[in-house]
Amino acid sequence: MAERRRTGGVRPSLGQTFVRMASFTGKELREVVRRPGVLASLILGPFLIMFLFGIGYTGVRAPFITEIVIPEGVALPREAEYYADLAPGRLDVREITADREGAEQRLRSREIDLLIVAPENATSELRAGRQTTIRVAWNQVDPVYDQLAGLATTILVSSLNAEIVEQAAEEGISFAAGEIGSAVTNVPPEVIARPTTAETENVSLSPPLVLSFFGPAVFALVIQHLAVTLTALSMVRERLSGQMDRFRVAPVSSMELLVGKYMAYAVLSLVVAAVVGALLVLVLNVPLLGGPLIFAGIVLLLTFASLGVGLLISLVADSERQAVQLSMLMLLASVFFSGFVLPVTDFAGWTQYISYALPVTHGIATLQDTMLGGEVSQPWMLLALLGIGVVLYVGSLLRLRRILRTAD
Repeated sequence: MAERRRTGGVRPSLGQTFVRMASFTGKELREVVRRPGVLASLILGPFLIMFLFGIGYTGVRAPFITEIVIPEGVALPREAEYYADLAPGRLDVREITADREGAEQRLRSREIDLLIVAPENATSELRAGRQTTIRVAWNQVDPVYDQLAGLATTILVSSLNAEIVEQAAEEGISFAAGEIGSAVTNVPPEVIARPTTAETENVSLSPPLVLSFFGPAVFALVIQHLAVTLTALSMVRERLSGQMDRFRVAPVSSMELLVGKYMAYAVLSLVVAAVVGALLVLVLNVPLLGGPLIFAGIVLLLTFASLGVGLLISLVADSERQAVQLSMLMLLASVFFSGFVLPVTDFAGWTQYISYALPVTHGIATLQDTMLGGEVSQPWMLLALLGIGVVLYVGSLLRLRRILRTAD
């Protein structure tokens, strides 16, 4: 009945229905064509991100920054190149020292990635027919890096054993006699085949679990995307609805308007972040070793910077469609370049500038540090988050002042 009343009591024919649907289709297509920015962001945006990712990703994992401790009096080579050649491409041997305590402290502070400690009693162990144990330690919460460190250790020990066996085969028993004194007899075959073995340890305060490592990364990505999507449409709607005309004549400044927007969406974002953070720690059991205060400070800085991204999008987008597309492009770029999937160090140097321009890059690194390591190992990232937020706020303020001074 309602359909008949709208059409004057006559049911439309199939041809009329088709014409009406076609007219609505044409209308929507014309709306899109009238806004070339929408098409540009829809087509060129994803292509540009994939292009930059393709040419910027090196596919080469940086070798472990390694320090080797050789106690005084141990007759082992002290040239860094000798040990680096045993595991080519895996180790970047920066120093060979006898100071074990200092090296362990540098490992805990993450100045180095890998610590190799040569045994003090290698001679007596070999004379007794036992394998020599080399201690290898690293400090990694990333499960992938943990596996790579174990693989590098295996390659190092295997190469070292092959080197020893090769020298022994060339020099015969005189090799053993020359290195450790009188000739050694009755050495078990397994010791001859594998003179050294490794004792490995990950000294990280948190175990390298997938959930623990990626939990803070997902949390940082959620905070940024939530803040961006909440604010990306705020100014667009007001510009398209004519609300900006009222703001021009109202006794309100652009700064007051922008700060009000920041405060409103900050409250919403922080409430959601508090709930998600509580679930992350209490339900998923992700550690929070750094304490709640530094955790809250990082979340606040990340939210501030992310709100700036969303508000700037809302002030430069010419339609709601484009605002949504730019928000999705921001999410896509964050997944590819922030270290969420691949470490930032795996990218070419110029690509890393893109990574560090994203708030979530600093959010992921600092949240993982404080939650899993107990402290922020790179404090400059906190300053970077603050700087990004301030720059975006100033840019949004200048853009808003220009909009309020000119007619749409």
